[in-house]
Amino acid sequence: MPAVSSTMLKLGSAAPDFVLPDFAGKNVARADFSGRPLLVMFICNHCPFVKHVRHELARLGKDYAQRVGIAAINANDAERYPDDAPARMAEEARAAGYTFPYLVDATQDVARSYRAACTPDFFLFDKSQRLVYRGQLDGSRPGNAVPVSGADLRAALEAVLAGQPVSTDQKPSLGCNIKWKPGHEPDHAKG
Repeated sequence: MPAVSSTMLKLGSAAPDFVLPDFAGKNVARADFSGRPLLVMFICNHCPFVKHVRHELARLGKDYAQRVGIAAINANDAERYPDDAPARMAEEARAAGYTFPYLVDATQDVARSYRAACTPDFFLFDKSQRLVYRGQLDGSRPGNAVPVSGADLRAALEAVLAGQPVSTDQKPSLGCNIKWKPGHEPDHAKG
């Protein structure tokens, strides 16, 4: 399966709203993170690109949870891809050590509003909820022998927390395509 790049949503965009349940059914809203930076990550359970970085995602959650709102969203079609069903999400969150909310976007409307294209896909918003970073975690990919460090995303997080501008030299994330429901593929995912 060929890898898909993120769409690189326009910097300065407002964080699209969401209210989504986690895998246990508890709702989490974008508004829950008002007044502080927000990191939204589109991930899933079975993608080899996400599996490759899952321990770094867990470390990010532990390192930044007190200073940054963090939410992971799984928008994959769980009917066609049962490994991404909520029960499996609960197992994955425990196994990976995720401490941030892992949310279910069953309608895929939130993924569409963020123009998410792949897993993983990262969107960092400043405390005014304006997009300051969208791109890769780091240069590591399955099989390329580059160690997983989270360097690109961590640099953006540190800049936001220090009140400094985030570099606009941002490289797209690369991963598996979001598994859209038949007939629901957004225009940005049609090539």
